[in-house]
Formats: sequence, C-alpha cells, structure tokens
Amino acid sequence: MIGSVFVACALVMIALAYILVSIVTQRLIDAKVDVAKTEIDRARVTVEQQLSATSMSSSTQVRINSARAALTARSNGSSDSQAVYEPILVVDSPGDAIIKAPENAQIPDRLRSFVSQGQVAYQFATPTREDNSTYKAIIIGTPTKADIPHLQVYLVLSMESEQATLSLLRGVFTTAAITLAVLLVAITWLLTQQVITPVRSASRIAERFAAGHLRERMGVDGEHEMARLAMSFNAMAESLSKQINQLQEFGNLQRQFTSDVSHELRTPLTTVRMAADLINDNSDELNPALQRASELMVRELDKFESLLNDLLEISRHDAGVADLAESSIDMRSCVTSVRDQTDHLAQELNVLVTLNMPDEPVMITGDRRRIERILRNLLANAIDHSEGNPVDVTLASNAEAISVTVIDHGVGLKPGQEDLVFNRFWRADPSRVRHSGGTGLGLAISHEDALLHGGSLSAVGKPGVGSCFRLTLPITPNQRYEEDPLPLALPSQILDEDTVEYDVRAEFEADDDGVVANWAELIEQNVTRSKHRLDDVGPKDPIYPISGGNSGNPGRHRGETP
Repeated sequence: MIGSVFVACALVMIALAYILVSIVTQRLIDAKVDVAKTEIDRARVTVEQQLSATSMSSSTQVRINSARAALTARSNGSSDSQAVYEPILVVDSPGDAIIKAPENAQIPDRLRSFVSQGQVAYQFATPTREDNSTYKAIIIGTPTKADIPHLQVYLVLSMESEQATLSLLRGVFTTAAITLAVLLVAITWLLTQQVITPVRSASRIAERFAAGHLRERMGVDGEHEMARLAMSFNAMAESLSKQINQLQEFGNLQRQFTSDVSHELRTPLTTVRMAADLINDNSDELNPALQRASELMVRELDKFESLLNDLLEISRHDAGVADLAESSIDMRSCVTSVRDQTDHLAQELNVLVTLNMPDEPVMITGDRRRIERILRNLLANAIDHSEGNPVDVTLASNAEAISVTVIDHGVGLKPGQEDLVFNRFWRADPSRVRHSGGTGLGLAISHEDALLHGGSLSAVGKPGVGSCFRLTLPITPNQRYEEDPLPLALPSQILDEDTVEYDVRAEFEADDDGVVANWAELIEQNVTRSKHRLDDVGPKDPIYPISGGNSGNPGRHRGETP
C-alpha cells in the first residue's frame, strides 16, 4: 500500500512539475521575444541615424563598423540585463560578397533569407563564442531603410539567464516533489498504521480464538472508531466463548451420558441374558406360548446387546479415543469372510452375491475388525435393499490405495438423501421392514472407521436403479493417495441392457421344510428382475454423488448390521 501511494505521488508530482515548467518556460520565451522585438526596432533607428551622420565617401565596411560600435555602446550602457545583446550588421547584396560587422559573425541562412524578403524574424540558435564555447540565444533580424542597400541589422540576445532560471525552477520543483512525496508517504504510513495495526491485532486474535484460545481479547485504547471496533470484537468474542463453552459442556454431558448408560446397562443386561439363555435352553418343557415368548426375548436381547456395543463404539469415536489395531491384511480374505457372514441373509431374501476380486493377494495395513465391520454393514445393507436383485462386490487396488464397491439394484437413493445416508439413526423409509436387524448406527460407525484409516466412504444412488457404496483405504493408514482404484458409478452405468451376467458365489441349501432353491431357476429369476428394472432406466439419467456424511447428526439409517 505504501509503495502504491509513493508511485501515485511521484506520478502526480512529475505531471504537475512538467506542466509548471512548461508554463514558466513559455512565459520566459515570450518575455525574451518581446524584449528582442523592442530592441530590434531601436537598433534599426540607431543604425539608420548613425549611417546618415557618416560620410558616404567612406567604405561600406567602415560605415557599418561605425554603426555597430554605436549599437554596442548603447547595449553596454543599458541598465536592463534582458536588453543586453550583440549587434551584427550584414549587407547582403545579390551577386556581391556579403559584408559583415563583425566579419566572423554567423547568421543562420534561413533567418537571413526571411529578413532579405523584408520581414522581421527571429530564430533560436546556439552561437559559438571566440573561445569556442557555445550558449543558447535568440537571434532577431530586421531590414533597414539606410542609404546602404540591402543592409540588415541582427541582435543576438543571450538566453543563459533564462536557462539558469529554468534549471533553478526544475531543481526547486524536483526537491519539492520529492519532499512532498516523502511527506505524503510518511503521513499515509502513519494513518495506515493507525488503521492496520488494530486490524492485524484483530486478525491475530481471531486466529488464536479459532485455535481454541477463547480468552483472547483485543486491547481497547481511547474512544475512536478503532477502539469501538475493539470493544465490539471483544463483545462478540465473549458471546461466542460462552456459547462454545456451553456447546462443549452439552457435548461432553451427552457423550458421558451415552457412555455411562451403555456401561451401566451391561450389568443388568448380562443378568437378563443369563436368565433368558437358561429359559431358552429348557424351552422344550414350556408350552408353545412360553416358547414363543422365550424366542422373542432372546432375539430382542441380541438387538439390545448390539445397540449397546454400537453406542459404546460411537462414543469412543466422539471422545477421540478410538485407535487402530494394525496388522497386515489380505483384503480378499476380508471380503470372503463378510460374504460368509451374510450368507444367511442372502439365502433368506434370495439375493445372488457376486464377488469380483483379483487372483493375487491385495495386501494393506489396517484394523481387520473395523474393515470387516465396514464391509459387513455395506453388504448387509445392499442385500436388505436389493429387493431380490443381485448384489455385486468388486475389489481393486493401485499403488496407493484399495477400493471396494458394493452395488445393489434395489430401491436406490432419492435426491437429497446423499447428505443423510451416513447420519446416525437415519432411514430412507421408516415404514420399510428391515431384515438385517441393524441398530441404525452401522453406516455412521463405518464412516468413522474409514476416516480413522485415513480413507473415505462414499455413495451414489438413483431411485429405482440402485446404489453404489465405495470404500477406499490407503495401503498404509493415513497415507495420502491421489486416485481411487474404482469409480463411484451407478448400477445403470455398469449393467448392459442386453447382456446381464453374474458370477454367483453363494450356496443355497434346502431348509428344514424341504424347500430347495434351484440354481438355474434362481439365476433366471434374478436376471429377469434386473432386465425389467433396466427397461425403466434412461441412458442419460442424472447421477447424485455423495461423499461421506455427518456422523454427528441424529437420524435413522435404512438398515445396517453392526
């Protein structure tokens, strides 16, 4: 800012000095020309009178020398320095030699031509003195009516005094410009410091305030605008500090309440679990109504225990104490293990699960328990919402990360639900029956587990087409990666309308009632369902990508498995 002010001041001063110098120069030149015109008239009269007084029997050179001497005496006797001049007389007869007084005088040819035409004219020139030094001068000439034909009178008026005046004026203007520019810069710097210093102080305090130093305040000095700004800033900081402290206290109380309740419920839950297991083990001795009650109690206790475990896990994430039990993992074994754990759900809903994995090991460093929990939540969720259509699980890697995509061809996600899918207790359709028996915290915990590894959990979906969930983890926890090995794409971008093929990697066995799922018939049914769904999918349907979610907002998810 100071540099800009200095440059602006310099430009203004240069322009102003140029204008003033130009005006003064023109005034000096005009004054010198007026003096020259006055003196040339007087010199012509003097020469004519002097020549009339001399004898015509004398030579022309003698007569003009006499007239020049009279002009020189008149010039030397003048009290006005502006009127001092050097007279030159020239007889320019056509066809004859030019006679000059003094004989070595130099008159510009162009000026002599104008005067020979009977005009009074002047010209700026740089004459040379006898010592070969030069100087600026104005030469003015006039014809005469003397008895010597073609006699011309010239006066050489030095402009050295005017040149000295202009040099002095330029020096004064330059000094004044530099002084004024320095003063303006100094004044600007002082004013800027008065404004910028409190602003910088406010910026520094705001940064420290944002970093958690809630007691930082600005100093208040005086009653000017900056002081009022400081008081307003301090009032705002005080208000924000109180609200932040309240929110922190509420958050701590909420986390502590969740953790305490979860721990306190474990003891009675363990007692109730022991009693329920004892009753269930002897259910054969009970009547059918009590047997059914025993089964319901055991099943609900399983859900309750799962919910407590999830609450404890999410409270660890909230408290920032969740850590990784790192080990070297082949991701193919994690995917296969999760597939085996969700086989019962796939059999129940007649869903075909496809595993697309490379033949060679895909090794990463991470927490196997957390990674399997993420994949189990994604796969169980996909099976639960596939509406009987196939589910595709794909594993790929690059030099920096691995990606696993779980794609279903079921209900999909509506616009706007992308920001909610990873929220706690959120469900897309609260009236829909869930088969996986989730607690509503599965995807929220999965998202936190992915972030704990330094990875990401993203989703994309479209109603009636399906959803794609992608887990990306770095090869080494919290290592930076540039590109996801797999794209986040909708099922409509992956399935072809004419060719639908699935590599079935699940076994279905006959249940106790003897109902057997025929392989060929099951594949045909699922392919037919997929083709019917693809008939309603346009080639240019919009995509609704999402990335992660706010696991801190309450809500209910659409059905996860812990």
